[in-house]
Formats: sequence, C-alpha cells, structure tokens
Amino acid sequence: MSTTFEIPTLRTERLALRACRSGDIDALAAMQANPEVRRFLGDGSILNRAQAWSVMERMLGQWALRGYGMFAVEHDGSFAGWAGILHPLEWPEPELGYSLDQPFWGRGIATEAARAARDWAFATLDFDRLASFIRPNNARSISVAKKLGASREGMVELHGSQAEWWVHRR
Repeated sequence: MSTTFEIPTLRTERLALRACRSGDIDALAAMQANPEVRRFLGDGSILNRAQAWSVMERMLGQWALRGYGMFAVEHDGSFAGWAGILHPLEWPEPELGYSLDQPFWGRGIATEAARAARDWAFATLDFDRLASFIRPNNARSISVAKKLGASREGMVELHGSQAEWWVHRR
C-alpha cells in the first residue's frame, strides 16, 4: 500500500520553498561535503553522496509521517539549502530548522526562508510554538533566531552535544 501526501510550495520575494527533488542531489551532496556547512549539523562530520541522499529521504519522510517537514530552498533556480519543520522521534518538540550552502550565506536568505516556513507552520499546522536547537557557537543561526523574534529558553542535549533551546511563538 502506498501513502500519498502533498508538499506545498511556498514563495517569498526571492525564494521558492518546495519539495526536495532527485535533481537536487548534486547540490545537496556538495553542501553536505562542505566542512563549514556541516560544522554545526549533527555530529559535524561531512557526508558523502549516499549519506546526502539519506538526508533527503529523511526530509521527505517527515512529510509522510508527520504531515510537515523540510522544504528545499530555491534561489534564482538553484538549490540553496533547506528550511522547515523537523521532528525526529528523540526531539523534545518540533524544530524550525534551516541550513544553507555557503555561497548563499550573508544575504538574509536563511531568515527569509525560516520566516516563511515558520509562518506557514503557525497558520497551517496550528502550532503555538516551535523550537530551534542551536549549537552555542553558531552565531549565524542564533542571529536568524533573534531576527525571527525567538527567545532563548535553556539548553538541551542532542546528538551527544549541547544546544541552546530557542523558542518561536505565534
């Protein structure tokens, strides 16, 4: 038996937030092989192409299992990264997550994408709050959380390391 689900496409002034496609694998694999991008993700290790494919499968699987998940972020027709709602089994609550490939850093794209995903989740999923779990040294991600109006509410251990627990409220 197959499960069907729909992943919406969200549009902002500069971006399309859409379903991951198999054609995204080259850009995603390059992003996941970059140590600067991976520095604050998971255990920080770089991923090979097959592991990047598994990341994409997990991102899509969230949609099938939870009805929400991560969007591919597209800027000027190029895969730039991802943003959306992630809720692995061991997470204490749904997370507003975002990560961009290095060429897209410093242009406000992460904030724009995360805001679109957050606003969609608050309007569509009726969440009152979302978390962002951010490593303490990840100044770029903390800056995005602050720009979105999130407040730091403590610490949590994820993937064997400490993360700041930022909360976004409706």
